[in-house]
Amino acid sequence: MGAIRSSADNAAAESFNAAFKRETLKGRKGWSSEREARLDAFRWLTLYHTRRRHSRFGQRSPIPYENALRAAATALTQAA
Repeated sequence: MGAIRSSADNAAAESFNAAFKRETLKGRKGWSSEREARLDAFRWLTLYHTRRRHSRFGQRSPIPYENALRAAATALTQAA
């Protein structure tokens, strides 16, 4: 076990993996083929990054959150 915020602290990765398994498998033991697994993973990741809202980002999905950060940084740079 590592200290909090160290490279050995993998709570964020574990949370991500748990959400992925819970939301893609939906109670199944596995996928019937590698192709089905890849398609499910692609669909879920697309949803996760474009539409799924996160409480840490003020109920915004990651892409709009990052775009807002970039816009704010650009506005601050121009003002300086």
